[in-house]
Amino acid sequence: MNTDSVNKRKQIIRECKRVVVKVGTRLLTDTHRIPVLIKGISKLRERGIEVILVSSGAVGIGMKELEMKKRPRKLSQIQALAATGQNKLMAIYDKECRHHGFMSAQLLLTTADLQARERHLNVLNCIDELLKKDILPIVNENDSVSIDELKFGDNDGLAALLAAMTRSNLTIILTTESGLREKNDGVLGDRISLVSRITEEMRLTASGTDNAEFSIGGMSSKLNAAKIVNSAGEYLWIADGRENNTIEKIIAGEDVGTLFIPGKRQMQARKRWIKFFSNTKGAITVDDGAAEAIRKGGRSLLPSGVLGVTGKFKRGDTLEILDTKRQIIARGLSNFNNEDCEDIIGLQSKDISSALHRDADDVIIHRNNLVLIGVN
Repeated sequence: MNTDSVNKRKQIIRECKRVVVKVGTRLLTDTHRIPVLIKGISKLRERGIEVILVSSGAVGIGMKELEMKKRPRKLSQIQALAATGQNKLMAIYDKECRHHGFMSAQLLLTTADLQARERHLNVLNCIDELLKKDILPIVNENDSVSIDELKFGDNDGLAALLAAMTRSNLTIILTTESGLREKNDGVLGDRISLVSRITEEMRLTASGTDNAEFSIGGMSSKLNAAKIVNSAGEYLWIADGRENNTIEKIIAGEDVGTLFIPGKRQMQARKRWIKFFSNTKGAITVDDGAAEAIRKGGRSLLPSGVLGVTGKFKRGDTLEILDTKRQIIARGLSNFNNEDCEDIIGLQSKDISSALHRDADDVIIHRNNLVLIGVN
C-alpha cells in the first residue's frame, strides 16, 4: 500500500464539498449497475458532499431497446436513439434516487449553453438551486439535438467543464479500466496511482475505447479532462466502475484508480470563464519581451509590446494573445475595441489617452482578466 497516496486521498475526501461523478456508456448499457451507482452517490451525500452526476448511456440504452448491435453513423439515427434511451435512463435513475430518499433532476446541455454568458449563468444557477433543495442534478449532452458544432465531444469533457464551472473540488470518472496504466513495448503494465503532471508520454500511451460500437472517448479523453480540471486547481480521480463498491473505496481514501493532482491553487471564477467557456473575438500578437512578461511575470498586456491586432471586437470581449510564433500563450478580456487597439500599438501606457483623445485604461488586458494557456 502506498501510504503517501492513501493520505493524500483521505485528505481530499475530508476537505471535499462538491463532487462531479461521471459514468460512461459502457457501464450503463448494463442497467443493473445503476442501483450500485446511486448507492455510492448516496454515501457521498451522507458525508455532506454535494454531488452532480454526468451520465452517458442514452444512446447505448436506446440501442439495447431497439436491439441494435452497432452504433450508427447517421446523425438523425443517433439523435433518435438518444431520445429513446434518455427516457428509460432517467426513469431508472428517478426510481433508484427515490429508493435512497432523494429526488433527481435532468439537465441536457450543448456547448452553446455553457459558452453564452447568460445561458451559462442560468445553468449554474439551476444546478446551485437543485443542490440547495437536496436534489441530484443528472447532466448529459443533449444528443437528440446536438450537431458537431455544438458537441462537447464526449462526456469526459462535459464533466471536466462542469466541474470547472461549478467549482467542484473533485471529479470522479468511473470507467472500465483500473486507472491510467504504464505501457512498455505496447503492453499495458502497472496502474499509476498518482499523477502530478500529464506528460507527452502519457498522452502517447493513452488509447481510445475498445468498444466503439456503444461509446466514444477512451483514456485519451480522460487525460484531456484531467488537464482541464487540474488547470482549474481541482482534483480528478479515474476509477474502475465495474466494481460494486468503488465509490465507497474512494470515500475511504483507498489507493484505487489514478488520482490527478493540480499543480496550482484554485482558479478564480472569472478566469475559469475566460479560459474554458468564453468565445474569442480576436487576437493580439506580442513581441518576445511582452510574451515573457505575461508567461513568467504575471504582467498585464501593455500596448508597447503589441505587434499586431486581428479580428473585430469590442471592449469586454475575449482575445487570444499570440507570441511571434503564432502560438497562443494567454486569453483575456480587452479594455478596448479593435480600432482603438490598432491606434495604440507600440505606445507607452502614459500616451494612450492622448492618442485616443479621451480618458482610457493604461493596459490593453489587465492581469486580473488574463489567464495563461497551456500552463496547469
